[in-house]
Amino acid sequence: MELLEAFPRLLSWAVPIIILAIIIFPQAIRILREYERGVIFRLGKLLGAKGPGVIVLIPIVDRMVRMDLRVVTISVERQEVMTRDNVPVTVDAVVYFRVVDPQAAVVKVENFLKATSLMSQTTLRSVLGQAPLDDLLSQRESINQKLQEIIDRQTEPWGVKVTAVEVKDVALPDTMKRAMAKQAEAERERRAKIVNAEGEFQAAEKMVQAAAMMSKEPIALQLRFLQTMREISSEHNTTTFFPLPIDLLTALIKKSEPPKE
Repeated sequence: MELLEAFPRLLSWAVPIIILAIIIFPQAIRILREYERGVIFRLGKLLGAKGPGVIVLIPIVDRMVRMDLRVVTISVERQEVMTRDNVPVTVDAVVYFRVVDPQAAVVKVENFLKATSLMSQTTLRSVLGQAPLDDLLSQRESINQKLQEIIDRQTEPWGVKVTAVEVKDVALPDTMKRAMAKQAEAERERRAKIVNAEGEFQAAEKMVQAAAMMSKEPIALQLRFLQTMREISSEHNTTTFFPLPIDLLTALIKKSEPPKE
């Protein structure tokens, strides 16, 4: 009888305790994945970063900020940039980074994602504004490396490591595209003229060598003459050639020469 009379009193105490445990338990236990860390504050004071696994907190006293350590990709909006040689271009880029120090990312900067994005935009305009257009189009790898080093140096105090920066696209005005096309066409014409001149030079050298050889061996000139006639008197040709010995002409030339005094 006494147990039956005490049961309602025990039940009246147990129900609030159970309800309170159901409310407090989720706030006291946190489970962090392998790529997550929890930055713990106790009464506003930094305790440190914990995880992964099960984290036990004191309800109301402790507060945890969850941080993701995976690589984050942000797209830098299109920026209007004036290059060093006064050419207006529109560029955009992609920045890859990750949090390496969760405590610094929480304590030293209000929003590390926004801060890194704004820093990337500023650095992109600054670096590309110091480069000429030719370097911007041809030296893309070195520019990406320079951007990565500058942004990483600026975000290092925030516990952020910039792993890569890639300039995606460089948009040029239509007038500049036409000017570059004309320049490329002129460059091709210049190369063609140089190649043609080199061919003429080499042909002239060979002709000089052939003339020197023929002067030493007159029969070579006769053979070349006969070969030329053979090439001209091809099929379907009505032209007729009568070869004349060069020795006969030589005798006539000698007779026509005035006597030497």
